[in-house]
Amino acid sequence: MLTTSLATWHRRLKQSKVLPVLAVLAASTWALASGNAQAGPLRVGINSGLSADAVHQAAKEAKEQGLDVKVIEFTDWITPNAALANSDIDVNYFQHIPFLEDAKKARGYNFVSIGVGTMSKVGLYSKRYKNVSDLPNGAKVAIANDPVNGGRGLVLLDRIGLIKLKDGLDYRATVADIVSNPKNVKITELVAQQLPTALDDVDLGQGYPATLKQFNIDPNSALIFDDVQKRFAIQWVVRAEDAKDERINKFVSIYQNSPEVKAILKKHFGEMTVPAW
Repeated sequence: MLTTSLATWHRRLKQSKVLPVLAVLAASTWALASGNAQAGPLRVGINSGLSADAVHQAAKEAKEQGLDVKVIEFTDWITPNAALANSDIDVNYFQHIPFLEDAKKARGYNFVSIGVGTMSKVGLYSKRYKNVSDLPNGAKVAIANDPVNGGRGLVLLDRIGLIKLKDGLDYRATVADIVSNPKNVKITELVAQQLPTALDDVDLGQGYPATLKQFNIDPNSALIFDDVQKRFAIQWVVRAEDAKDERINKFVSIYQNSPEVKAILKKHFGEMTVPAW
């Protein structure tokens, strides 16, 4: 049975020569623990889908270069930023600058981009019609429900004459900015990941190459495309204090310089999704 009080034990310890040794051991243990935390795998967040294949390839190459990387896949466009803010991941790769700026404004994130990735075309697709002119009055249309990407869908609807937006708007447009709807189209806003399956139920829907191929939809089959724009290139995003993290920057460099990564992107998307670096 332990009968010596903590106070007595502490007094005796101070009088002995053991204390300096214990202090050194304690400091070494703390340093080791801190080092292990830093030496843990680099956690990279990305949306599930074919784009993730290229990130997994970069992680494989990083492992061969002594950098352990854990790729964490998400199924929406909200959680990756929340996970980054909560330090559950170290970097995410799913959003372009307009989306990032909107998220920072809405939620106060202190995030920065440390590198650019791929950029993609966005189109309007239909499983029922081959031409825009075939769309009926009252056509059902699905677009993304987030402010930036939904705006891209609205711009395309404006371009083909289904709606008219207020002058001077671009991707910042919302459904409230529609000033004319001559065909009385019915617009539904959905989480972007739901858009491919929505094509079974609507006449026209917004689509992204990275998700369409998962549902055996040809990304090249859009009735209309927007232009590939560098401002919509996907970014490697970190917390501001981690902008110079050597591990993160090394991984981004591996991704950007890997011939195998580029080959995977080419195989999956052709010219629909291309490197922006």
